[in-house]
Amino acid sequence: MRSKLFVPCSRPEFFAKALAGDADALSFDLEDAVPDSDKAAARLRLVEWLRSDAVLSSAKRMIVRINALESPFFADDLAALAGLRVDCVNLPKAASPVAVRMVAVQMEAAGIAAGLLVNIETPRGISQAAGIAGAHPRVVGLQVGLNDLFASLGVDRHDLRHVQTALWSIRLAAGEAARFAFDGAWPDLADDDGFRAEAELARSLGYPGKSCIHPRQVTIANAVFDKGEDVARARRLLAAAAEAGTRGHGAFLFDGAMADAPAVAAARETLRRAGEA
Repeated sequence: MRSKLFVPCSRPEFFAKALAGDADALSFDLEDAVPDSDKAAARLRLVEWLRSDAVLSSAKRMIVRINALESPFFADDLAALAGLRVDCVNLPKAASPVAVRMVAVQMEAAGIAAGLLVNIETPRGISQAAGIAGAHPRVVGLQVGLNDLFASLGVDRHDLRHVQTALWSIRLAAGEAARFAFDGAWPDLADDDGFRAEAELARSLGYPGKSCIHPRQVTIANAVFDKGEDVARARRLLAAAAEAGTRGHGAFLFDGAMADAPAVAAARETLRRAGEA
């Protein structure tokens, strides 16, 4: 999942366009993109769309960002997803493992088979991130929410030093629970270079992809997170390791550098993430 495009449920005219686009996943947004007065109507539009033949036949991942657990819209959002084609429920503003477990239990009770992608976008959430990631087997990963997090702390959103600190912390928390961490959205549509720089930073920290708020950003994300070269290199390294093993060598020269067990493990992890393991 290199790219995940947010699609506001207040704008149903975008649904088909998004489905026909290049994003690997679509995240239909019932939260921030929808005013309170339109929540109920937006929810009905989404349900109708998710029941359509176009969605049912699509290979894209379908994600729905519902409203927060504490909001008056949460229960209706969750109930509406029962029986629909949804791969992940995206929970915003998660603040504790207890809250995440509550949502997971309610999903089970409602018969929603989707995974749970949990946003880390509050100071408390980031301090509890490892526990949140491992709170329930339904949790598939953590999603970064820097806009809310940084705004609440007065942190400069455009300073990559601050971004790296947050991404690293969330990546470690997800890794501790053997979950993935997914990068959040870049808000400045006029700054493609800023989006690309943040995406490249996330990729270097082991993030598989980035959220997008415009199709133009999808093109950048798909290019940055394309793992083709990494996969090819991992295959070559494992082949070299096998050959070295036949000679009784635990360490070997690969592409001009010494490689040993950690490098082999990293190559296997690259292939696992690419779906080849």
